[in-house]
Amino acid sequence: MKVRTTRGSRFSLGRILIAVAIAAVSIIGYLGSKSYNPVTEEDQYVAISPEQEVVLGLQAAPEMAREYGGLDTDENAQAYVDAVCERLIQDSEAHTTDWPFECHLLADDQTINAFALPGGQVFITSALFDELETEGQLAGVMAHEIGHVVARHSAQQIAKAQLTEGLTGAVVVASYDPQDPNSRTAAYMAQIIGQLVNMKFGRDDELQSDRLGVQFMAEAGYDPRALIRVMEILAASTQGARPPEFFSTHPNPENRIARIQQAIQETFPEGVPEGLTQ
Repeated sequence: MKVRTTRGSRFSLGRILIAVAIAAVSIIGYLGSKSYNPVTEEDQYVAISPEQEVVLGLQAAPEMAREYGGLDTDENAQAYVDAVCERLIQDSEAHTTDWPFECHLLADDQTINAFALPGGQVFITSALFDELETEGQLAGVMAHEIGHVVARHSAQQIAKAQLTEGLTGAVVVASYDPQDPNSRTAAYMAQIIGQLVNMKFGRDDELQSDRLGVQFMAEAGYDPRALIRVMEILAASTQGARPPEFFSTHPNPENRIARIQQAIQETFPEGVPEGLTQ
């Protein structure tokens, strides 16, 4: 009996040592990816280079477009989107970056959504485009998505996912015992915790993109209060049988309006001036 206990302990210790090594490599790799972002004025952890982000975005763009019915064939509508994006990029701090931005109008007239791929590929569906009432509201949607690119949220998410995968993998290795059914539950819970951590990060990214969206709109001469109206339009769209796909990746509009109002107050402490494009 003593031999069996010692042997079992040796195997458990071995699993723990392997788990510690996996966790250490994951943490060191994550901390070693630190980079300074001059637009957001913060240190961030990114898993890939800017060049890799651009390549990833360009490679993924055709498939993403196909998922939403391809690009919209309305040349006038696409030109409108291009003009708004060009103004946002050229007349705001976004122009200080090297991202090769391209803004696309998708043909899908059923799915309310907008998103950005790594490296500067920005999309809005015609379903969301048709819901918007003013140029300023379109600018609000696109400025928010441009904010994701500038803040390098995709690269940060990849780094966080790699860290989470490494840490949860370490927990699985340390706790899993094929002869103990309870260890499977521990491994499963580790994976769930990792998903919850990444969900929180994702929500923080959305709120940061709202702040950047307000900044870019103001710099480009758009009234950032139009972004509040976008949130109201999106909230109203939840009355249907199926909520917009936009909500699968973005916090509910009601939870964002207060943050947007705060960002506007910080940008214009004396009040929003007259003459901005709404």
